[in-house]
Amino acid sequence: MEFQLLGPFEARHEGRSVLVGSRRQERCLLSILLLQAGHVVTTARLTPHGLYVETRHDGYAVDPGAHVIDAQEFLTLVRQAAVTGDPGERVRRYDQALGLWRGPLLADVVDDELRDRLGGRLGELRLSALEQRAEAQLTMGLHERVVADLTPLAPELPGRERLVVAQMTALYRSGRQADALQLYRHTRQVLVTELGIEPGTELMTLHDRILQGDPRLDRPAAPLYAVRVGEEWLPWSTSGHPALEFCNTYAGWGGPGLPGSDWLRSYSTLAVWAGHMDLAEDRLVARLLKQAQQHPDEATAALDEARGFRTNLYACLTDPEDARAFKAVAGLAQDAARTSVFTRGEDGLAHWRLSPAAGLRLPVLATAHSAAELLADPRRLTIRTCPSEDCGWLFLDQGGRRRWCSLATCGSRRQQAVGA
Repeated sequence: MEFQLLGPFEARHEGRSVLVGSRRQERCLLSILLLQAGHVVTTARLTPHGLYVETRHDGYAVDPGAHVIDAQEFLTLVRQAAVTGDPGERVRRYDQALGLWRGPLLADVVDDELRDRLGGRLGELRLSALEQRAEAQLTMGLHERVVADLTPLAPELPGRERLVVAQMTALYRSGRQADALQLYRHTRQVLVTELGIEPGTELMTLHDRILQGDPRLDRPAAPLYAVRVGEEWLPWSTSGHPALEFCNTYAGWGGPGLPGSDWLRSYSTLAVWAGHMDLAEDRLVARLLKQAQQHPDEATAALDEARGFRTNLYACLTDPEDARAFKAVAGLAQDAARTSVFTRGEDGLAHWRLSPAAGLRLPVLATAHSAAELLADPRRLTIRTCPSEDCGWLFLDQGGRRRWCSLATCGSRRQQAVGA
């Protein structure tokens, strides 16, 4: 059986709609059991809703494995989306989850009061999914989609300030500054007159940045200081070592995250980057990309591991006293050593390479191997950090003369501001 609760109640068997219970109370009872699928629902839990239930035991329960229940599917997809590192995959799963909603929960079975009691958590998760999908879309430059998705909702939900922030940002990036400011005025008026509170810090800060025309609110059509490799945008090589370049796939280590600051937006970017840094051969990169399409969950886990390793590696390289970060880096480096093979390359020289048996983890393990070599090299003592909060990239300064990373653009802006 397949049950749909996220909207009018409907039951299907082998794709055909079937009538389950002719009375509203019967459908309401079944709906309560389905919403709590896998958990016992006691008689005491059921009778407050005006239902008379005869039972010989403490309660009833529905086996979630025996039926398809859209509310359970929604919860599963939302959980998957929340732990997905790739914004594109996160948006896809949120789209699937939100697409299950056909209207208010049990629209033709319960009234508003009972709906709040039964499905308050589901309703809250739906709004949270809308917020997080919009934020993921903004990181991908999909501001027009955010405008279309949130235009009917944001003005009606002024208390959901994350929704309002996302919609204002999307309107501003779509060239609709006046509409963004109008939405702020409407939201503030409702909050002040109905709740007696002012907008939160994030919303007020965004309002001020829009008034000032802050250029950081605009996400460029293509990344700055980038190189196109295959279908991926990668940051320019600036540091002189693959382990440092890996840290430099995130911009703005010293300050708040900016739109587009993370270059590792998908597993395919990670794999192509590894090939670009000569950590994996081209044929192996092609194999990884194919495997990632066949096993998207494994690819997402590998990308999440890579991002976590990047944070630990950055901490290890910038703070030699950080024992926790060093331990995390060392652990992955040891994994890499166990998976490495000694082979001769096309240049006639021998190299340590990660075995294809590493699977989708190969890019991060190859990076960990490179990081271990750097940590054992005296050049490790010449690592410097670009001081700009907009950058924070790492580079080698063996001559002891450089202050900024080799792009120097952030340093130039800082120097111009001081000179002004």
